[in-house]
Amino acid sequence: MQEIRVASWDELIDTLYANSWEPGIERFRSNDVFRGVSNASFSTLNTTLMRLGGPYHQLEGHLLRNFRKYAHLEMIDRIPIDSTWHWLAVAQHHGLPTRLLDWTYSPFVAMHFATSALEHFNVDGLIWCVDYVAAQRLLPPPLREVLSDEGANVFTAEMLQRAAATLTDFDALTDSNGPFVAFFEPPSLDNRIVNQFALFSLLSSPQLSLDRWLGDHPTLLRRIIIPAELKWEIRDKLDQANITERVLFPGLEGLSAWLRRHYGPRRHLTRQHAEGLDGVQSTSLPVPTEQ
Repeated sequence: MQEIRVASWDELIDTLYANSWEPGIERFRSNDVFRGVSNASFSTLNTTLMRLGGPYHQLEGHLLRNFRKYAHLEMIDRIPIDSTWHWLAVAQHHGLPTRLLDWTYSPFVAMHFATSALEHFNVDGLIWCVDYVAAQRLLPPPLREVLSDEGANVFTAEMLQRAAATLTDFDALTDSNGPFVAFFEPPSLDNRIVNQFALFSLLSSPQLSLDRWLGDHPTLLRRIIIPAELKWEIRDKLDQANITERVLFPGLEGLSAWLRRHYGPRRHLTRQHAEGLDGVQSTSLPVPTEQ
């Protein structure tokens, strides 16, 4: 595993886009997906299901079954196929604890989440970079065949359905090569998913730690440390590039969060969040790529 501590905006951009040239197609197309966190001490990739604690792996089926049962009326016109994978994506998107983790194809979206929480501007941020193309080469044959048939590097919900109809079927694909991780793109349920250029990692067991799996495959992972002293420059440049809450969280809450931070004096905002004054709330919304 590479861990790189950048010292400037230019170095950050160069590092995020390193090795993105694809000579076969003569285009710049990175094989990495990204996940940004505002506090580098949040150095684990635990799923929201794991964070439940207790016998969380025994609760996965109950959570998803009841979500499908009670959300069906609201979602019936928005889910084209009544499959486990469509429902799992919807559940993750709306905050249900699942084995999924949110990633983005966009380095700039990851940079946003690494610099969106003002209460963490006094600590280093972190961006995880995973080579998802190489990770898919380690999949069991039935999953690799689906990708090969489609000429794809990631799954859709429909493609996963062809290989495994349920989570139990998916877990049973584990072969002699051991645990695996698949990446799949959720349906475009709303503009938030589209604007965040989002995709999910899907582990071959609810108890599998992505940290542990990546530790066994260290060449797939880079960790980029963003020093605290660099955060304001990154934040301001992202705002000028229109990578803001207003865009990534379409709606009035995202708009309000962006305006509050945009017009707030830097020292005043940073001091308020550092001191935790009454009535002061974070400008970062509940987001999938923030732990």
